[in-house]
Amino acid sequence: MKITFMGAGSTVFARNVIGDCMCVECLRDSTFALYDIDAERLEESRVILEAMRETMGGHGKIECYLGVEQRKNALRGASFVINAIQVGGYDPCTIMDFEIPKKYGLRQTIGDTLGIGGIMRALRTIPVMEDFTRDMEEVCPDAWFLNYTNPMAMLSGYVQKYSGIKTVGLCHSVQSCAEDLLNPLGMGDRIDGCKTMIAGINHMAWLLKIVDKHGVDLYPEVRERAFEKQKDYTHHDNVRYDYIRHFGYYCTESSIHNAEYSWFYIKDKYPELIARYRTKLDEYPRRCVEQIEGWKWEYSQILKEGVKRHERSKEYASRIMEAMILDEPYRIGGNVLNTGYYITNLPAEACVEIPCMVDANGITPTYVGALPVQCAAMNVTNINVQLLAIEAAKTKKRDHVYQAAMLDPHTGSELDIDTIKKMVDDLLEAQSAYLPKYN
Repeated sequence: MKITFMGAGSTVFARNVIGDCMCVECLRDSTFALYDIDAERLEESRVILEAMRETMGGHGKIECYLGVEQRKNALRGASFVINAIQVGGYDPCTIMDFEIPKKYGLRQTIGDTLGIGGIMRALRTIPVMEDFTRDMEEVCPDAWFLNYTNPMAMLSGYVQKYSGIKTVGLCHSVQSCAEDLLNPLGMGDRIDGCKTMIAGINHMAWLLKIVDKHGVDLYPEVRERAFEKQKDYTHHDNVRYDYIRHFGYYCTESSIHNAEYSWFYIKDKYPELIARYRTKLDEYPRRCVEQIEGWKWEYSQILKEGVKRHERSKEYASRIMEAMILDEPYRIGGNVLNTGYYITNLPAEACVEIPCMVDANGITPTYVGALPVQCAAMNVTNINVQLLAIEAAKTKKRDHVYQAAMLDPHTGSELDIDTIKKMVDDLLEAQSAYLPKYN
């Protein structure tokens, strides 16, 4: 079997996902095809994964494919394709995503899912993913495409709508949601055996139900403890605690992400909100710099000391592959089109994050029904932006880029229409090397 990793220069993530595969008996003898356009990063991944492979028994084989001219060969005959690309990288594109809006008075925290940063990232990435899926339709038409790249809903929604490739979007915030909530509230002893129901959209999927191993509803105690903990706003998760207070439910992704998904938390005219909610502006660029420096040090240490044995992570990819191959059912939180109205009060064309069952038949979304109306309303404010960004990428109409930015909750609450359009024009010009022409 062949497992292809697109964007293998994302060395830490490639190590985790492929390392997971090496832990699984039915996957460990696979050919692991690494693809990237950066020769140095690709070589670093090869070195790490070869060392890991030897440490874990020498199973399987590593192959490397560099550059667009080798892309089809990387994909040819693959059973599974994992996508973890970042088009334009930290430098220059992420820097532009933050610095150009900042000139117009628009501040961001992460900028990879929604907002102007998420829109630009989608417009850069979708053409590359279209190339991937066209190649897959030719050389591995039956492969599953497992997308980890953000903005998840925009990218997975586009591929599912406009290609024939079997695909699902994957994010680890679903797996960590219960622990993120219960541990800081001093309820970590209730995690073991607890059951959850999570549905909505990526990074804003709602923890609709959480019961302990005895079937006891934990939300009454969660709400009481969260309200008490938020009194002095010293906790790092204040935005999500606000969601519990005002919307009734916790959501999957961190407060630092969710601070920029609405109108409420980052406001130029209310700087005190930044301090109150402990919101870290420009957090993603800061993380990028730290991760780049941290990886240089870690790589040098690995070369000196060798690779430690990998322990299987909570990432879904290897578990999806295992479930399909062995026909052993496994449940995931997957990002799929809502065409079956799995969530009845969200649009059919939206990409939703819902429970899905995995087995030899593939990935089967499950019916959720209606979200609480206030949760659906919050999701729709984000879905509007996602659908317009997808439409912009398909039609290449600049007006749709403007409209996506205008309807973004954070952007629209801070800037007037003329300013938004000027900002979009500046970003499209600055990143023209990574974008098709928008008319």
